[in-house]
Amino acid sequence: MEDDAPVIYGLEFQARALTAQTAETDAIRFLVGTQSLKFDNQIHIIDFDDENNIINKNVLLHQAGEIWNIGASPADKAVLTTCYNKTCDSRVVSCASVWRMPCDWETGSSHESPDDSAHNPQTLELLCHLNDSAHGNASSVLWEPMGDGKRVISLVDNHALLWDLQESSTQATVSSTVTLEGKGQLKFTVGKWSPHHNCSQLATANDTAIRGWDLRTMSQIYCIENAHGQLVRDLDFNPNRQYYLASCGDDCKVRFWDVRNVQEPVKSLEEHSHWVWSVRYNHSHDQLVLTASSDSRLILSNMVSISSEPFGQLVDDEELSDGEDAQPILTWYRRVSFTTDTQSGGVGHF
Repeated sequence: MEDDAPVIYGLEFQARALTAQTAETDAIRFLVGTQSLKFDNQIHIIDFDDENNIINKNVLLHQAGEIWNIGASPADKAVLTTCYNKTCDSRVVSCASVWRMPCDWETGSSHESPDDSAHNPQTLELLCHLNDSAHGNASSVLWEPMGDGKRVISLVDNHALLWDLQESSTQATVSSTVTLEGKGQLKFTVGKWSPHHNCSQLATANDTAIRGWDLRTMSQIYCIENAHGQLVRDLDFNPNRQYYLASCGDDCKVRFWDVRNVQEPVKSLEEHSHWVWSVRYNHSHDQLVLTASSDSRLILSNMVSISSEPFGQLVDDEELSDGEDAQPILTWYRRVSFTTDTQSGGVGHF
């Protein structure tokens, strides 16, 4: 695509929530949630046609409030979750809900054009709330990565709640909980459900620490104190190496861990000049790692030495010395980003 013009999609409102729709196998599709205090918020459904280098899009209304987190069901492409703010009794609370897209939304898909603003967007159908007032404000919802779309985890202040979805996701019950205990007002900032070990492990971050949890016993199995010098922003598991975990944070670093030995990171990257908000492994080639930062850059790195194929096809053996990784192979600047907010960056699956 070096000869192709950059594909740019503009949003009317600020946005901080972005995810890939993994249940959709016939298209490259992303969901973006907006944040507006004055107008109805929206879910933008963005299809990228890589053959013609164009974007198809549709817009659905999310009238519940400004969206801070969005997640797509791995089993049903019409189902998604959002975490959003709403005003209740003169105070702002953070809620989580499960939604279904209208069954005929795809018939309205169109290429981006000036006339799209006149199109009347459809509204999401509420399936159920994931709210437990006894635990606090929801910050994110995680879908079971290899599951049938029947289990989710919500991070609510210092609690992780495991929910069972029933009756076509119209009912949700809490099956078990994990509580982060310690001094001060501890809160989970981010979590990642491992696709390994039969989806029985969860990694979470609070402040500068990373913790692992066994979902069968709801007990802590490892802790990486001071994993970063400042707040940990994101986590991702290597799709092929079950014990490898990537993290990033406000110290501008990306670190890779073997959770069997957490004394030191396996590898560290310091390519960004500001907070690193997101880190993602490529699902097919785990040596490729994409990071997004509020330095307005997306960086694709080739982490050959810690991949499942350390002498893979992307880099010739003769080009690297022992234990050496390739330098960043691609850097994108802000003009290709979906988000309109300069203080955050996000990447979906790739």
